[in-house]
Amino acid sequence: MAHPSQLGFQDAASPVMEELLHFHDHALMIVFLISTLVLYIIVAMVSTKLTNKYILDSQEIEIIWTVLPAIILILIALPSLRILYLMDEINDPHLTIKAVGHQWYWSYEYTDYEDLGFDSYMIPTQDLTPGQFRLLEADHRMVIPVESPIRILISAEDVLHSWAVPSLGVKMDAVPGRLNQTAFIASRPGVFYGQCSEICGANHSFMPIVVEAVPLKHFENWSSVMLEDA
Repeated sequence: MAHPSQLGFQDAASPVMEELLHFHDHALMIVFLISTLVLYIIVAMVSTKLTNKYILDSQEIEIIWTVLPAIILILIALPSLRILYLMDEINDPHLTIKAVGHQWYWSYEYTDYEDLGFDSYMIPTQDLTPGQFRLLEADHRMVIPVESPIRILISAEDVLHSWAVPSLGVKMDAVPGRLNQTAFIASRPGVFYGQCSEICGANHSFMPIVVEAVPLKHFENWSSVMLEDA
């Protein structure tokens, strides 16, 4: 999760998020090099006393400042397109979960089970226990098995919402009357926090998302207990 004064992204917990971090560093380095070059040219132009009044046009310069930006754009576009493909690719998911946004809570339905679903509300500040995080804890976590392809079907009951978990590299709009889908793989056990990322009303800030990734055996035990209590 995020920390005070943090400058970078949260630690990656999925292969897609790792790719996004690498792409961010790749693009940022290109931006840094371009900015340095432009700053050097500006300083050189301002500080030099030399002028040239006779160069009115130059075919070579025209070619350079046309071809070079095109090459830079290609270097940015190719890895970006690859990541977009990876984010949309859904191959043989081991588990499908339907997440529905409401004002102002989430409901989850494990569609591979006959009767496994629950609502997830934010835990009020006065009910938090030591070690829990304000505005981020939910009374029911979305539990998933680690290292398993998970498909999320996302919709909304009333207004626009957005289901987002930064550590997993997931953000998908929840639109009333429409079913969107995305997929991810939790690469390590842990608890990952997110929030609604679409302004949805007065309590938009109070509908957290909590995903808990556990080993497969623990997930089977959890699902058995949930089915017995249903």
